[in-house]
Amino acid sequence: MSREEQERGAGSQGKGRSCGGSWRKQVAKVLKPRNTLLKIENGETQETVSGSEISETSHTEKPLLNMKSSSSNLDDDDASIDLIGGYYDAGDNVKFGFPMAFTVTMLAWSVTEFRHYLNSQNELKNALNTIKWGTDYFIKAHKESYVLYGEIGEGNSDHQCWQRPEDMTTPRIAYKIDERHPGADLAGETAAALAAAAIAFKGLNSHYSNQLLTHAKKLFDFAIKFPGVYQTSMPVAGKFYGSSGYEDELLWAAVWLLKATKNQKYRNYINAKATSSGGTGGTRPTLSWDDKYVGAQLVIAKMLLKKKFAGNGSISLNEYKKNAEAFICNCIQKGNNNIKKTNGGLLWWQPWNNLQYVTTATFVITSYADTLSATKNYLQCTSGNVKPWELITFVKSQVDYILGKNPKKMSYMVGFGTNYPQKVHHRGASIVSIKKDKTPVRCQEGFTLWFNKNAPNPNVIDGAIVGGPDINDYYNDTRGNFQQGEAATANTAPLVGVLARLAAIS
Repeated sequence: MSREEQERGAGSQGKGRSCGGSWRKQVAKVLKPRNTLLKIENGETQETVSGSEISETSHTEKPLLNMKSSSSNLDDDDASIDLIGGYYDAGDNVKFGFPMAFTVTMLAWSVTEFRHYLNSQNELKNALNTIKWGTDYFIKAHKESYVLYGEIGEGNSDHQCWQRPEDMTTPRIAYKIDERHPGADLAGETAAALAAAAIAFKGLNSHYSNQLLTHAKKLFDFAIKFPGVYQTSMPVAGKFYGSSGYEDELLWAAVWLLKATKNQKYRNYINAKATSSGGTGGTRPTLSWDDKYVGAQLVIAKMLLKKKFAGNGSISLNEYKKNAEAFICNCIQKGNNNIKKTNGGLLWWQPWNNLQYVTTATFVITSYADTLSATKNYLQCTSGNVKPWELITFVKSQVDYILGKNPKKMSYMVGFGTNYPQKVHHRGASIVSIKKDKTPVRCQEGFTLWFNKNAPNPNVIDGAIVGGPDINDYYNDTRGNFQQGEAATANTAPLVGVLARLAAIS
């Protein structure tokens, strides 16, 4: 999902497997725990393993017992600020706070939405640990009420090198927003992540939940008081994760803070946006690291169905519900502006990392289907009414495609089945484990020795979701094909809850 050369564009299961067994295995794969920075030693797929968090740990910046094996133990270069932790975004060695916060929000949403299903798969603890690795980092990054560190490292210099995280020699400069250099989108998304995580931990660790909520409230106030897009203050982020605006993040944060606190302050903000021109966001094409409107609309729509907004601005709030439902109708091909599909049946938005939008869409549809079912409702689309089970059937078709039920018969989840991407565009995966060969890989040397090597990656990043096929269902498995072959945390996070939910009905 990161840009290697230019700015971003717009915004079957394994052979012979029955659906039932495969869903359960996939929950384990996407949440598989690691004791090291990467899954490195095991060259074979362990189909029966039960664990948690895959793609997230393969992107982890984690200090290990052996400091020489640690991934950047001294983030910020001057070593005066402890910013160790968190996740790299994709196949590079940069910590981009904006997509990281979205990843954590989606993981936390998975827990709040599908807690029972994750628990039934013995994955709840692993999911919470994965969230906590991110939220612990955000707490460190939020040094003062009006200070938030939003990036460690710099994309341009990072992309000039191909090194293991343990070997990286590129500058580890820490970039921040503050009162004079605002970034309401970054602060708002981080507030949303912390508020959603506070709900996930509530009842299990009340002290930690309250700590997360305190930071979330302060970050929301920071975002409200000092508006603006964060790349204006942090230009280094603009080429890679430039934000199209900050109003969606403010609404997104308010929604999660309302759910976490029930405070009228956040309800009033949501109501005010509902009555302002364009405040609800309208009907959006995607839910993504950049555009959170669909997510906010959906949470509000679910609250309306459950009568949690009754008697308090519910008429104007119905605009949120209408927009969320229009998005779903467009995805399932029953709306006014249906999303394209490949001949093989995959929802398709754009050539660059299309699966990031597919996974978020499956989450949105699954979540809403469950609420429709619980409230004995159905979805009303332009082309007719849709029952909750029909929505789940559609979701299953998309996940089945990702797992290998497609014209190429390729699983786009790394490590699942016998035919999956072998040359994922990912530095840590493509270079031999430091445990096997401690010889440092120098900046440019990595391209010669590993990037250009015509052989499978030595490390299998189990459960990672790559960018996926093109509009013609074609996938080119080469390491240089970052548009299709780069794994990203924001791709995988939305599938955590979806897979747990599907496993329950298999």
